[in-house]
Amino acid sequence: MKHNQVFGTTPLPIIDVLDELREALAANSSCVLIAPPGAGKTTVVPLALLDADWLGGTKILVVVPRRLAARSAAERMAELLDERVGATIGIRARLASKIGQATRIEVITEGVFTRMVIDDPELAGVGAVIFDEFHERSLEADFGLALCIDVQAALREDLKIIVMSATLDGDRISAALANAPVIESQGCAFPVQTHYVGSEQHERLEQRVCHTVLRALHNDEGSCLVFLPGQGEIRRTVDFLSQNLDDATVEILPLYGGLTLEAQRAAIQPCRNGKRKVVLATAIAETSITIDGVRIVVDSGFARVPRFDVGARLTRLETLRVSRASADQRRGRAGRTEPGVCYRLWNEPETQGLRPFEAPEIQSADLTDLVLGCAAWGVADPTKLQWIDPPPQGALAAASRNLVDLGALDARSNITAHGQQLRALPLPPHLGEMLLWGTACGQEQRAAELCALLVERGVGGTSVDLEDRHKNFMNARDRRSIQLKELVQQWVRQASKLVSQEAIIDGRTQLSMAQLLASAYPDRIAKRRGPRGQFLLANGRIGQIDEAAPLSGTDFLVVAEMQGTAARARILSAAQLQPDELNAVASDRIEEVMEVSFDCQAKAVRADLVRRLGAIVLQRENRPVARDEATAAELARGMVEDLGFDVLPWSKAQLQLMARVAFLKSSDPENLSHWPDLSETALRGTHADWLAPFLLGKASVADVSANDLAAALESLIDWQQRQRADQEAPTHFVAPTGHRHTIDYSSENAPEASLRVQELYGLKQHPVVAEGRLPLTLSLLSPAGRPIQVTRDLPGFWAGSWRDVKTEMRGR
Repeated sequence: MKHNQVFGTTPLPIIDVLDELREALAANSSCVLIAPPGAGKTTVVPLALLDADWLGGTKILVVVPRRLAARSAAERMAELLDERVGATIGIRARLASKIGQATRIEVITEGVFTRMVIDDPELAGVGAVIFDEFHERSLEADFGLALCIDVQAALREDLKIIVMSATLDGDRISAALANAPVIESQGCAFPVQTHYVGSEQHERLEQRVCHTVLRALHNDEGSCLVFLPGQGEIRRTVDFLSQNLDDATVEILPLYGGLTLEAQRAAIQPCRNGKRKVVLATAIAETSITIDGVRIVVDSGFARVPRFDVGARLTRLETLRVSRASADQRRGRAGRTEPGVCYRLWNEPETQGLRPFEAPEIQSADLTDLVLGCAAWGVADPTKLQWIDPPPQGALAAASRNLVDLGALDARSNITAHGQQLRALPLPPHLGEMLLWGTACGQEQRAAELCALLVERGVGGTSVDLEDRHKNFMNARDRRSIQLKELVQQWVRQASKLVSQEAIIDGRTQLSMAQLLASAYPDRIAKRRGPRGQFLLANGRIGQIDEAAPLSGTDFLVVAEMQGTAARARILSAAQLQPDELNAVASDRIEEVMEVSFDCQAKAVRADLVRRLGAIVLQRENRPVARDEATAAELARGMVEDLGFDVLPWSKAQLQLMARVAFLKSSDPENLSHWPDLSETALRGTHADWLAPFLLGKASVADVSANDLAAALESLIDWQQRQRADQEAPTHFVAPTGHRHTIDYSSENAPEASLRVQELYGLKQHPVVAEGRLPLTLSLLSPAGRPIQVTRDLPGFWAGSWRDVKTEMRGR
C-alpha cells in the first residue's frame, strides 16, 4: 500500500512499534501510546492506521492542542502522501478549516472537537479518535476524552480511542480507558546533551537568556529554539539580542499564538542557505511542530498558564515553573532531526524538585463552558462522566451559578432554551451573552468584532485599550485578520437568527466597547483609586495599568484580561467606561445601603448612605447615626479591634477579674471547661457576643463607662462561678492585723500580695489559694515600705532568714 511504502523509507523510531499498535487496536477498543519527542507519532500513527480492517473506510480524527500544531501536522502528513491539505488529510480549526470529499484524516483542535462531539454524539463516519500530546492536560482535551469514553460506552462500541504523548502517566490514562494496553516506543531520534546554566537571581530572565543564547551560538551548530513564558519576555529578549548579537547570518524570530500565520510560518520554515535562526517561543513550540534546523534549545524553565479565580470570576495568567515532563519535551526539540544540545537556566538538583507532570487545567480553569457543554450533552452533574481528574466541586458550583445567572441553566442544572442559544454560538457563554445582547440592541457587528478581539489573541496589537485594538483590527489586511473578519460575519448571521423580534430593544443607540464588555462581565467594572494606574474591580480584585498608558488616568474601566497574582495583577486589556454609561449597563447591580463604620479619630460610629457596585463605592453621603443594634455592634468592634483592647476604660477590678479567671483555668487543668475564656484573644474575637449588647443606645467611646464594661464582663460569669472564684481566687488577702491587701494574679510571681512584714506577726501557716493547691506569694516589705524578701514558705521564713532580716532592718 502507498502508506506502507512511505513508512518503509522514513527512519523514525515510532515505526518499530506500529505492528504492536495495530495488533493492540485490533483486539482492544482503546490504547495508550508513549513515544519520545521526534519519534514521529503525530504524523506516522494516523497514516499507519488508515488501512486497518476495523476502520472500514471511516475517518480518523487527530485531536491536537493548538491551531499551529494542527496546521503543521496536516501539512506534514499531506507532504508524505505527496498531496495538498484538503485531500486525504484535512484540517478543522478556527480560521483554518480545509476538508474535502476524500478526506480520511482530520487534524482538529481540541475546542472544535468537543463542540463536534456534542453536536454529533454518534460521531458518524468516524472510526478512531487520536488525542495527541495529551500530557498537556488542557481542559478541552480532558473534556473531549470524557465525552469520547461516554460515546464509546453508550453508542459506539466500535469507536477506537488512542491517547498519545511523549511524557504521560500511562497507567492512570489506561485505567480511565478500561485498562487499555500501554505501548512505549523506547527509541529516541537523536541524543541531546544537557547543560545546566544555573539561576542568577540578580539578572533579569531576558538578560540570562540572551547571554546563554550568545554562548550557545558560539559553541554549537544549528539554529536555536528558546522557551520563554510569554510575549513580554519574548519582546524584551528580542531587544537584548538585537543589541548584543553582531552576526548577519542569524535571524531572530518570535513564535507565539498571537502572531499572524505569516509570522508563525517564518519561524518554523527552513533557513536560507548559510543562515541560522534564533526562535523565541512560548510553550506553543513544545509539541507537534518541528522547526527545521534546530539543534539548540535554551529553556528558561517557566511557562505562563491560566488560573481561574473563582471569587473574582476572572482568569489570570500566572508565571510558573514547568514540570519535569514539560522540560523533557522542550529538551527533545533539540534532537528531532540531528544530535543537539539543551541549556537549562537552573541548577541540576532543582530538576528533581519540579513536579512530575503538568497540573491538569481542569483543576484551575473556569468551568462555565464545560458545565454548559455537559448540560447540552444531557449530563446535569459533570462528575458522572469518566474523568482522568474530576473537576473541583467549588469550581463546578461557581460555574453553575454563573450559568443560572445568565439564564442558561435552570435550578436543576438542566439547559434552558437560552442556554441552547448560547451553545449554538462558538463562543464562551459570557461572550455569547454579550453578542446576543448586542444584537438585541442593534449592535451585533460591533459586539461580534469585540468577541473576535477577546477570543483571538494578538489581533489588533497589544495595546491595553480595546478601542485601539479594534481600530487596528478594522484596518488590518493580513490573512488572519481577513479570515477573522469573515468569521465575525458568520457570528453576526448566527446571532441575528437566534434573537427573536420580541427581544429587540426599542430606542437602540450606539454602544461603546466598555458597555458591551460590561454586559458580559459586570463584575469586572473597575474604578480608579489612589495613584494613577491603580483600579479596584467590582469583584474586589485590584489591577494595575502602566502609568504611561492613556487609560491609566480614566475614572472607570471594564477589564477583559489580567495577568499575575490576586495581590499584584496587571491589566492586559480593558475599555474605558464613561460615568454616564455606568447606570445603563449596571443599574440592576448598583445598590444603596446604609453602612456604619468606626471613625478612629472621632472615636465614634458614623453612618453613611453608600451607593455601591460590588466592592466599588460610587457615592458616600453622611447620615445621622441610629443608635440601634448595628451601631452597637460596630462600636464594640471599633473599640476592640481598631482602638485596641488596652484603650478600653477598664477598672482595676475588671482587669483583676480577667486575671483571676485565667489563673483558675491554669491552676486546674482538669476543669478548664468550668471557666469562661476571658483572655484578651478570646474577648477580641467575641466582642459581638459579650460587649455589643451592653452598648445599645451608645454611639461613641465617650458614651461608654467602666460600669458598661463591668456589666458586659460579668455577664460571662454566672453566680456559681463568681462564688467559686471568690473562694478559690479571692480578690484580697486579709492579714492578722485585719488589713486587706489586693492579690495580683497577673504578675510574674502570681498570685502575689505585698504587705509589711510586721502585719504577719503571729501567722504560723502560709496562706494558700485555689482550694489549698497553690501558696500565695508574699512580697514582704519593711516598715518603710521597702522590699526585703519574697517567700512562698512563711514558717520557713520565720525559722530561717527572719533573724537576719530583722537585724538588717534595725541597722537602717
